Amino acid sequence: MRLALAVQTPEVSLTLPVTLLSGAWLEKLDKAAALGVDGLELMTADPAQLDVPALRAGLEAHGLRAAAVGSGAAALQSGLNLLHAEPDVSARAVLRLHELIAFAAAVGAPLVTIGSFRGKLAWAGKDGRARLAEILRRAAEVAATADVRLALEPLNRYEADLVNTAEEGLAFVETVGHPALGLLLDTYHVNIEEASWETPFRALMQAGKLWHVHLGDNNRMPPGGGMINFAALVRTLRALGYTGWLSAELLAWPDPDTAARRTVEHMRPLLEAA
Repeated sequence: MRLALAVQTPEVSLTLPVTLLSGAWLEKLDKAAALGVDGLELMTADPAQLDVPALRAGLEAHGLRAAAVGSGAAALQSGLNLLHAEPDVSARAVLRLHELIAFAAAVGAPLVTIGSFRGKLAWAGKDGRARLAEILRRAAEVAATADVRLALEPLNRYEADLVNTAEEGLAFVETVGHPALGLLLDTYHVNIEEASWETPFRALMQAGKLWHVHLGDNNRMPPGGGMINFAALVRTLRALGYTGWLSAELLAWPDPDTAARRTVEHMRPLLEAA
């Protein structure tokens, strides 16, 4: 398993609440390398505004990999959602998803995550579930041609009204029916929605659909700042054969650098012990 931190890319002007590391882009790279993480999850709003070759070169020069491309910035900064009450906004969100897929391929990221970017059924009406399934089916086709995958994230009931649990996520992925669509589990959301720690991870691993893991304690603080037993979680993931990324997407408290450092200080020994 490899450890990553979620960071916002240079074109994101809004301060995202769940991204880590402060400063200009090169400062973030320096800090990530000094902390000894393996990669960065890139929270990107608009790839067209980025110098993509330079961004990839910077990662490589610091010994870092692109763990994933997150779509949350496109929702928070650009106001785009796949299920939006206004059809033109939804259409622009679909185009942005395809751009994020191309960006992921260009920087060597294995997948694009889809959390709040999907929007809500309450905005889309009764056909929203079928609409989202078709949008993700077409996006998965695009992703497959770029050797990229999509990871849909179950979110807690206070943030989403579609796909709150691992079981619901698996059912939705089966509805879409494309091999380039899988799931990610976020420990913060798992803590709210699931009845067991091991069952959701086991179910997704058995289905071959656990492609990414987000880290955040039960209070969305860095690991060790709440009640989640991350040592047991790491042991479970290791026993299940998970070899993917553990990416910290959590509240930047008390500040982005301290949250990043506390995450690494708590998680690195657990990964080494396992």
